Amino acid sequence: MQNGSNIVVEPVTGAIGAEIVGVDISRPLDDATVAALRQALLDHCVIFFRDQELDMAGLKAFAARFGEIFLHPNILGSKADPAVIEIIRQPGEKRIVGEDWHSDTAHVAAPPMGSVLYGVDVPPYGGDTLFANQYLAYETLSPGLKRMLEGVRALHSDRDVAGPAAELNANRSTKVRENPDWRETAHFHPVVRTHPETGRKALYVNRQTTMAFEHMTPEESRPLLEYLCRHAHRPEFSCRFRWRRGSVAFWDNRCAQHTAVHDAGRFRREMRRVQLVGDAPF
Repeated sequence: MQNGSNIVVEPVTGAIGAEIVGVDISRPLDDATVAALRQALLDHCVIFFRDQELDMAGLKAFAARFGEIFLHPNILGSKADPAVIEIIRQPGEKRIVGEDWHSDTAHVAAPPMGSVLYGVDVPPYGGDTLFANQYLAYETLSPGLKRMLEGVRALHSDRDVAGPAAELNANRSTKVRENPDWRETAHFHPVVRTHPETGRKALYVNRQTTMAFEHMTPEESRPLLEYLCRHAHRPEFSCRFRWRRGSVAFWDNRCAQHTAVHDAGRFRREMRRVQLVGDAPF
């Protein structure tokens, strides 16, 4: 059993992200260690680990110390365990999972609280992941725009990331539901959400799933929505994580966006992801 007193938290930028040193997450963690890691996650929005050895059971066991495991409604899990999503990119594929800025699975009524991503087969270069702090995205809006967004909700839908019309499966190894009985999932969420643990406000719109503001058409919504989505990942809000085999990223989906960089070229990339159950944004 590991003790939390040995953990070192090393911030990677002034805005977001910290590397955790001194913990082997493949081993059982005591309550003090779990509490220290949760606090680091709350403080930095995403935390990183290096040189970890995790099989599927170990990845799930680590994630489960922070909440209930979430089953993704569209992306197919592994044959060995439906809760573990294998994200595989083969050389030459035209599309990858997560290739635009987004918050995970925002189209469901209660989006995941967070995700844990593990590097199984990592290119020598390319395939990085970028993260952006959505507290800062909200806090740097003008007072007038903050007032305008108070109480505003936006429609989130999976129509562009699943189903036959998305046409994703022909161009990538990681498959989504495209069967004829697939039906769109859509929910309204506040444009500015309050984090249930920190009480801080965060911007909550993204390019993948946010379709329009409530009571407005997509055309009417587009100019402001596009501005907010651009603003959400300004460089000063962001960090870039370079993967190595055995690396882990654990991000807070309630206050961070992320995107996968599609530049792995001739290299194969294999990751495993587990998500955690969240609550309805408010």
